Amino acid sequence: MIFDAHCDVLMKLYLESDTLSFQSKEDMHITYPQLCEGGSKVQLFAIYIPSHLKPGQRFQAALNMVNLFHNRIIEPHPDVKFITSNEDIENLSHNEIGAILTLEGAEAIEEDIGKLETLYRLGVRSVGLTWNWANAAADGALEPRGGGLTNFGCDMVKFLNEKKLWTDVSHLCENAFWDVIEEAHYPIASHSNAYSICPNPRNLKNDQIESLIKKDSVIGITFVPPFLNKKGSAELTDIVRHIEHICSLGGEDHVGFGSDFDGINETVKGLSSYHQYENLIVTLQRYYNDRQIRKFLYGNFHKRIRF
Repeated sequence: MIFDAHCDVLMKLYLESDTLSFQSKEDMHITYPQLCEGGSKVQLFAIYIPSHLKPGQRFQAALNMVNLFHNRIIEPHPDVKFITSNEDIENLSHNEIGAILTLEGAEAIEEDIGKLETLYRLGVRSVGLTWNWANAAADGALEPRGGGLTNFGCDMVKFLNEKKLWTDVSHLCENAFWDVIEEAHYPIASHSNAYSICPNPRNLKNDQIESLIKKDSVIGITFVPPFLNKKGSAELTDIVRHIEHICSLGGEDHVGFGSDFDGINETVKGLSSYHQYENLIVTLQRYYNDRQIRKFLYGNFHKRIRF
């Protein structure tokens, strides 16, 4: 069973709705046939607002992606179940797949907590405060200012705490990360790697990894080649290097996966789309026992669901 904490299928469908099919094997990194064949049990689908959209357009785009989620992913496939609680996951039968909505960046809610509450009522269960740049909540990983949480960002985290939702630290700058660690009850990193293995500003430094472990969180190793090594291309063993580093910091029970499929152009060799998760599993079997692999693939993220 695989629990993948991040993909950008909804953004891709939003931008290319007329040309892409979720029912095709080939159109995207993640499609319905690939989820079925690849062993998916829970897939998180991010609402990410493309940067070209202006204020006033962004919340509507988020609502459109919610509609795409239901119209293209849930309703045509009776064995794909809309998940809003851990109870929903527990009730999945052996051949059913759970699908969860997430939000990547506060741009979608346009400085309005009421809009965040609306997205919560529509099923969003994990929220990343930023993408790479600054917004009303905080500064992202590539924002030169590197500021922490704003008052609005603190209000967002308080709302997420009240609803027992995940606050996603992926994409935050360091100061904002530490503010979230202090404020959030349920932080995760949906798709981030280890900075000491690959010094990319999107990756987490050792003290950040250790703080997430202390908060009983999970770090989703992502398959973005520039986050795996400095060469620009990546192999399956690069993923193992990041897993091993987090485990060396005491994180065996805190490692998961967040592929970022359909949000990337280049892919790991041997892991070009979801159906090749099997190749990753075979690679993991060279280094870890079955109990550890089950935790990495599914158990560690599933264990931290409180909603």
